[in-house]
Amino acid sequence: MARGYMGKLLFVDLTEGRITEEPLDEQMCREYVGGYGIGARILYDRMKPGADPLGPDNILGLMTGPLTGTPALIGSRYTVVAKSPLTGTWGDANCGGDFGPNLKFAGYDGVFVSGISPKPVYLYIENGKAELKDASSLWGKGCLDTEDMLREMHGKNTEAAVIGPAGEKLSLISCVVNNKGRAAGRSGLGAVMGSKRLKAVAVNGTMKIPMVDEARINAIRRDYTADMSADGKTLHNYGTGGFMAGSAMSGDSPIKNWGGAGATDFPSEKAKKISDDMLIAEQEKRYGCWHCTVACGGEMKQKPGRARMSHKPEYETLCMCGALSLNDDLESIIRINDICNDYGLDTISMGSVLGFAVECCENDILTRDDVGGLDLRWGASDALVALAEKVARREGIGNVLADGVSVAAAKIGMGAERYAVHAQGQELPAHDPKFHPGLAVSYRMDATPGRHTQAARNWEIGYKSPVKPTDKYNYDNFGEEHKEPSNMMHAINAAGICEFGYFSYPAQAFPDALQAVTGWNITYEECLKIGERLANLRHLFNLREGLNPLQFYINSRAIGEPPLREGNVRDIKIQEAIAVRSYLKAMDWDPKTAVPSSRKLAELGLEFAAKDVRIPAEPPRAR
Repeated sequence: MARGYMGKLLFVDLTEGRITEEPLDEQMCREYVGGYGIGARILYDRMKPGADPLGPDNILGLMTGPLTGTPALIGSRYTVVAKSPLTGTWGDANCGGDFGPNLKFAGYDGVFVSGISPKPVYLYIENGKAELKDASSLWGKGCLDTEDMLREMHGKNTEAAVIGPAGEKLSLISCVVNNKGRAAGRSGLGAVMGSKRLKAVAVNGTMKIPMVDEARINAIRRDYTADMSADGKTLHNYGTGGFMAGSAMSGDSPIKNWGGAGATDFPSEKAKKISDDMLIAEQEKRYGCWHCTVACGGEMKQKPGRARMSHKPEYETLCMCGALSLNDDLESIIRINDICNDYGLDTISMGSVLGFAVECCENDILTRDDVGGLDLRWGASDALVALAEKVARREGIGNVLADGVSVAAAKIGMGAERYAVHAQGQELPAHDPKFHPGLAVSYRMDATPGRHTQAARNWEIGYKSPVKPTDKYNYDNFGEEHKEPSNMMHAINAAGICEFGYFSYPAQAFPDALQAVTGWNITYEECLKIGERLANLRHLFNLREGLNPLQFYINSRAIGEPPLREGNVRDIKIQEAIAVRSYLKAMDWDPKTAVPSSRKLAELGLEFAAKDVRIPAEPPRAR
C-alpha cells in the first residue's frame, strides 16, 4: 500500500446496520489521490444514476487525502461527498480543523454511508474498530452540545463531524460541522446526513500514518514555512476577514444582493467596521486547524448573546451576512455566524437568503406579516439576526428560506426569482465574476455549481501557473488560462491540504510533499493531469444524471446583466458565452453537449464512463 494512506475504507449500510471494511486500492490512490477524487470514483462505481439525494441510495462519504494528518503544510483537510440535494449535481464540501487527521489516526482513509437508519445513530471509530451507537440523546442538540456530549462519552480526544438541528430537519443549506465551527459548508450535505438519521461520525485514535521519508517532509515544512507569502501573512494576522474592506472597494464583494456597489452603497467607512482591525479587536485568541502554519482562525471574546465557542467570522460570512445586506454591525454578523455554527448551516447560503428576503421586502413581494413582523430592510442588523434564527429553526418564513433562494423564490413567486442569486440552486459565494471573470466559468462549469474554491483564471493560485494570464477582460486563450489553476486545485483538494497552504507558500512545496510522504516520483505536470482526471470524473457524474452545465440557470446579475453603474466594476458585462466556449475547447468537451471527447476519456483513463453519458433533450434554460 502506498505510504500516506491507512489502506482501508469503511462502508456502512444504515438500513441493515452493517459495517464492512475494504482495502484501499493502490492504483486508485495514484490515479485519484484521495478526497473527492477517490470519493467520486467510489460513488460513480457504486451509486446508480437518478438516486434521490435524500433517499437510501445516495452515498455519503467522508474522505481524507494522503497528506491529511502529515507534517505537510496545512495537512488538515477532509472532504464530504454525496449527490447534492440542493443542486441535484455532484456535491462535495471541504473542511479543516482536527477531524480529518483524527479519522486517519483512528485507522481509516474514508467512510462511506448508505441506507437510512430506522432511528438516530452515530458512528464511533476507535483504532480500527467501528460501531453504530444510539444517538437518541444527541438528536435535536446543537453542534456545540453534540461535540461536548460525544467527548463526555468517549474521552476528551474525541473528534467528530456532526450535524445540528438544521441537518436533522433536512434544510437544503445545512452542512457538516466539526471543531464547533469548522464547516463542510456547501452542497447541502448536512441534509444528506440528516436524511440518513446519522447524527455524527466520531473518531478516536493513536495509529501512525506511514510515510516514506518523515525526516524529509518535516524538513520541507520547516524550510517552506520561512517563505510565507504576503497573502499568507495577512491570513495569519487577520484571517480571511483581513480582505473584507479591500474586497468591498475593489468590486470583488457582492453588495446589496448583487445589485449595488461598494463605492456608493457600502463605502469604505462601513466596510472597515466589519474588517481586519475591527474584527481582531473582538478576537480572544488565535485558532489554527490541525498543525497549521498559517492559523487564520480565531476564537471571539465571550460576550452576552454569543456562543460559548464563538469562531471568528470568515470573509465569506462577513460579506454575505454583512455587505450583501448593507449590514455594517459586526456584532450581528458574529451572532449570525454563531447561529449557523450551532444549527449547522452554510453561512454563504444563509447570507444569501437574508439578502434575498430583504430585497423581496423592499419590493413588496414579502410583507411585514410574511416575515413574522420583522422590520426587514437594508442594514437592519437586529432583524437580520432574528431572521437567521427563524431560518435555523424552520420557523415561519424561515421554513421557506431554509432550502435556499432558488426553492424560496419558486414558493414565493411574484417575480422573486429576479432576486435569487444562485447557480443551479447553489447560492453564489462572495466573489463577483465581474471582478474575477474566471469565476463566471467556475460557477457554471465546475461539477459543483457556484463554487469559488476550485480556483479560476486570475484567481488565488493562478499566479503560480506557468501559463501567465493575460488582461483579465481579454478572452484570448481564456480556457487554457482557466484550466490549469482549476486542475491544480482539484489535485490539492484531493491530497488533503488547505488551499491557503498552497498559495501561501511556493508552488513546488506541494509535489515535494507528495513525493516525501508517498514515495511517488510526482511532478507538477502529473499533478495537473490528476486534477484534470478528477474534474472530468465529477463532470461525468453529472452528465450521467442527464445534467449539462450549459443549461444551468445562473442569475444574470453575477455577470453584469444589467451592468452596475457605480463602483470599480461598473459597466462590466462578462462575455460568459465566449469564456465558456474557450474552456470547453481547452478541456476537449463538446461545445453543445459538454461531453468529453473519446480521445480525452482515453487519455485520462476514463473510458469506462463513456457508455453512461446521457445527453439532455430539453433546450437550454433562459437566464
